Amino acid sequence: MTYFQTLSAAGFAATAISYGPGRMGFGLFVPEFRSEFGMSTATIGFVSSLGFLGFFLGLLVAQTMLVRRGPAAPVLTGLTCATAGLGIVALAPNPIVLAVGVFLVTSSAGFAWTPFNDAVHRKVCDLDRPTALSRISTGTALGIAAAGLAALPMVLAGVSWRFCWAFFAVASALALIANWAALRDLERDPDGVVEKGRRTLWQGAALPLFAIAFVYGTTSAIYISFAADHMLDAGGVAGVPGAATPAMVFVVYGAFGLAGLLTGRVKEMIGLTWLLRLLMLAGALSVALAAILPASWAGLIPSAGLQGIHVMMTSAVLAFWSERLFPSLPSLSFTAALLAMAAGSVLGPAIAGVVAQASGAGGMLFATAALPALTAVLLRDAHVFERPLGTAPAPQA
Repeated sequence: MTYFQTLSAAGFAATAISYGPGRMGFGLFVPEFRSEFGMSTATIGFVSSLGFLGFFLGLLVAQTMLVRRGPAAPVLTGLTCATAGLGIVALAPNPIVLAVGVFLVTSSAGFAWTPFNDAVHRKVCDLDRPTALSRISTGTALGIAAAGLAALPMVLAGVSWRFCWAFFAVASALALIANWAALRDLERDPDGVVEKGRRTLWQGAALPLFAIAFVYGTTSAIYISFAADHMLDAGGVAGVPGAATPAMVFVVYGAFGLAGLLTGRVKEMIGLTWLLRLLMLAGALSVALAAILPASWAGLIPSAGLQGIHVMMTSAVLAFWSERLFPSLPSLSFTAALLAMAAGSVLGPAIAGVVAQASGAGGMLFATAALPALTAVLLRDAHVFERPLGTAPAPQA
């Protein structure tokens, strides 16, 4: 197999686990955790934020490991954290142990994605890079849909949520083995370019990349933490058991998220600025629909579907946009973008949980929708640079 095929497949599997049940699993099972451990809405928000703090720290540690040991070390560390964290959640006797498991499993997303930007940059030709990076990022969509499908037996056949998390742990262990086989011979960057030019990232022209990442992280983290639970509290949707609502949300979310595979093609058709505007509007409409129509299929399907498109296509954009802006720092620039995303993911659920407990989840979700909507309105062509910064004149409006 070529590096294009091997890295695409390995990255797809890694993100399917770390960004599927790893990053999204807590939100999928919030109703069960609330019932099992007596958790308040504010507590749910703080546990979710703690998980995203693990993601933030994982990003930082992964970058150091990448420089010193190459891509395999952080990816395998991340999948090991995912396997351990999923197992801990499956056995958790109380909220504290649950929070530890959530912290570990969510940290896996920080470890297991950005190293592929470095590997793809060095081993895949320029023409195939956007496709490879889009395939890797879209592994999330399959992971989320699979997590939702795995949760359905819990409702339809009375299977314990603990068995679902044990199943996720087994799947993570298999992904760990597969990535070990694919990455064990991939050397670290011999030139050490990711160690150089860190100040290059902090240019005014790069701020829109980080701003988009922050808004994306805030919006998506609030959605996955609270939207499905709000729909369940509103009574669910007709034709399925009420308890199956969260699973249906994430199945639809993941299925529509496969649109991420088309990100590069859509960008070539309409340009990066319009793609970003439409993705921010999709995120805003998604959260607003969850607030306005929480107990109907007319709300659930477009809300979850638009959120899946928003998340998967925006994550693909961050991957190839950062690589295009900083070709000599492919992994470091992507890590910086994801750190901005993680900052939003840490702050968003904690604040949203407090607001929701005080004024209701519906109002909180509707207010959240204003953030990506305002971003779409303010975004201009002059804000979106696509040429390597510092090596060529930036395009003007």
